[in-house]
Amino acid sequence: MKMKLILILAVITVVESVQSANVCNTKTWVTDGNVNTIETADNKVYIGGSFRYVGPYTGGGVPIDSSSGSPVASFPDIRGNVLAACADGNGGWFVGGAFATVDEIPRNNIAHILDNGTLDSNWNPEASAEVLTLVLSGTTLYAGGKFIRIGGRYRYYIGALDAATGEVTEWDPHVSGVNNMKVSTIAVHGSTIYAGGCFSGIGGAIRPNIAALDAATGEATEWNPDADGTVLSIVTDGDIVYAAGTFSEIGGKARNRIAALDAATGSATAWDPDADNEIYCIALNGDVVNAGGRFTTIGNKPRNYIAALDVETGTATSWNPDANFNVYSIVPHGSIVYAGGYFGTIGGRPRNNIAALDAVSGEATSWNPIANATVTALATGDGMVYAGGYFHSICGVLRNRIAALDAATGSATPWNPDADGEVNALKVYGNTVFAGGEFTMIGGRERKNMAALDTATGSATSWNPDPNSSVYTIAVDTTTVYAGGKFWEIGGQTRYHLAALDMISGTATEWDPNVNNDVYSVGVNGNTVYAGGSFTDIGGESRNYLAAIDISTDEALSWTPEVDDTVFAVTVSGGTVYAGGVFTSVNGENRNCIAAIDAGNGSVGSWNPNLIDHPFYKRSIRALAVDENIVFAGGAFSGFGDQERSCLAALDATTGTAAPWKPDANSRVRSIVVNSGTVYAGGTFEEVSGILRFGFVQFDDFDPLPVAGSFVPSENFTTSLRSNSVMLSLPEKKPITIILYDIKGRIHTVVADGLFTAGNHSIHLPGTGTATGMYLLVIRAGDYYRTHTLVMSR
Repeated sequence: MKMKLILILAVITVVESVQSANVCNTKTWVTDGNVNTIETADNKVYIGGSFRYVGPYTGGGVPIDSSSGSPVASFPDIRGNVLAACADGNGGWFVGGAFATVDEIPRNNIAHILDNGTLDSNWNPEASAEVLTLVLSGTTLYAGGKFIRIGGRYRYYIGALDAATGEVTEWDPHVSGVNNMKVSTIAVHGSTIYAGGCFSGIGGAIRPNIAALDAATGEATEWNPDADGTVLSIVTDGDIVYAAGTFSEIGGKARNRIAALDAATGSATAWDPDADNEIYCIALNGDVVNAGGRFTTIGNKPRNYIAALDVETGTATSWNPDANFNVYSIVPHGSIVYAGGYFGTIGGRPRNNIAALDAVSGEATSWNPIANATVTALATGDGMVYAGGYFHSICGVLRNRIAALDAATGSATPWNPDADGEVNALKVYGNTVFAGGEFTMIGGRERKNMAALDTATGSATSWNPDPNSSVYTIAVDTTTVYAGGKFWEIGGQTRYHLAALDMISGTATEWDPNVNNDVYSVGVNGNTVYAGGSFTDIGGESRNYLAAIDISTDEALSWTPEVDDTVFAVTVSGGTVYAGGVFTSVNGENRNCIAAIDAGNGSVGSWNPNLIDHPFYKRSIRALAVDENIVFAGGAFSGFGDQERSCLAALDATTGTAAPWKPDANSRVRSIVVNSGTVYAGGTFEEVSGILRFGFVQFDDFDPLPVAGSFVPSENFTTSLRSNSVMLSLPEKKPITIILYDIKGRIHTVVADGLFTAGNHSIHLPGTGTATGMYLLVIRAGDYYRTHTLVMSR
């Protein structure tokens, strides 16, 4: 029977989303903490929050140019922590750690990166748990860690792989023990493989925590230093084997955390640096042994976390980079000693977690990649330094709680006001950025909780309202800065929670609404200030959580929508006030955390997105932005109506239906800004659209697929439906896309997708295989679209 097509004039709702083609900009820098507020102006994106760093997303491991300190142009995204690395001898790298994917391709804890920066698709040993150490010797790659399987075979905590194929060899020392077993370190000398870690037996013999293994058979040799604690690092020069870790006895003698062992007998030599705390890494560098850890005394001298020990005497040399916290990796390379760890200063300079130190003086060189978290693995090769660890970004910049990003490149500008406490609110007016929060220093001056910053220099101006407690929100008009928060003194006057400040002097004006509790959001529209918060009284008038205040008189207007709980976000568009918070009703009508309220009479219409609670966080709307016919909402939620949307969504301003755009933030969104088709969002999230985006995300050229019944008029083309065809009339050549969606918003058929010439066109719609039911037909021509709701019947 022939399929019939009928045009339905009534609007229906698509109840399940379609993934928009809009994908977040992966070049935009990310942060290492929460982003609470975003502002855009003059091709800059200003962000404020609790972060300390902004930088490019790099994943857990990246090769860095040894000269410039910049990451290489191409490297794969390792989703997880890189804990071990070594050069492959051909310009690439073997990496191990705790990760599951490399460039979204499954790779369990071990991978090979080729010299062109891509994943070796043919090399995949798949370790069952963390890989902690990797050593390449000839054509064999030795791996140690916490795994019990690698290369598809059981290899308890240590194994040998063919470096070319990734296949596991027959070599199988088989570690045994009781608890927390692991192989932390491997060193190779000739036909002997040294292994250290936490174990009681290896190679068929009892060998507590350290052993020498035959490279051919995997059997333990007679060498048995018998360490009483974990061995974390081993290096050898042939006659002597240096070991470091947590032990206090090894080689038959008391040796605190570091020792030199006779390679023939396993006995400890007279060499005794005697560290006062754990040593995580050692490296042989000519006539010294470099050591890093959490010690503060070693080699009979005070040395904080890093030292050079004389190979003859064990005494600490004059080399003293003096790190301020733990050092986990050391790699000497010519005249440089590379160090990784969890430190903020080393070698007399600020250096975040990674540094290059002069091998003679101990001073930090100008090389300064800056990692946002701990660096645990370093390796060198072909002019590169491979860094791995617990970071997700390296080669960024330090920016304490406030920063400016270039809108075109997504990278940080030199603007750096350096706040010493959290920044909650930003507003740009002219050449000034007004900032509010919980700080005492910003822009190089003492400024308590509020400041005005020069857009060019980042310096604080003389403007100083000096509020006595937190500022949560800021709004600006031509002469006045409005501030809301927790304060009760500001601008030299008593002003409870809401104040108007002179833009020139910073003094409080006569305007005094006298609010009885915290104000979280303020918006100015004409002669009215809209405020949301946790208050219930303004100037003696009952106003529950949301109010409109006259700019001229400071009195609460008669506009009195009854909200039953806290309002965190307020924005005004045309004749509508959009409010978000934790409330469940407005004017006695169910409105779960979000509502549209008439700006004139305070009534709520039928607009009701019907927020769905989040499974882990208390439901809330924390951020709102309006752009034409779209209301953007951010907070803690899992969807609207019957449509899943995690913490970030675009809602139709007419119907309240969620647009098919589905960014899926994995945690709370606190700020949203829309500027010329670009959507910016900040919050506590770490992942958006399945892509790691810590704290901040940008969507370019935002254009959500229309919900059913939406329509954008255009004189550029006309459409009509006739029989089973779409009729197009084009005045000029245009790209045309026609897609048929089913009632659940899933793509049924791409009817057309290409460049159409000017003139009339008839495009046939699918009939065969199309089930009876309702459909949405979306027709796009250039920048315009039309939608038709259809029913197919037989």
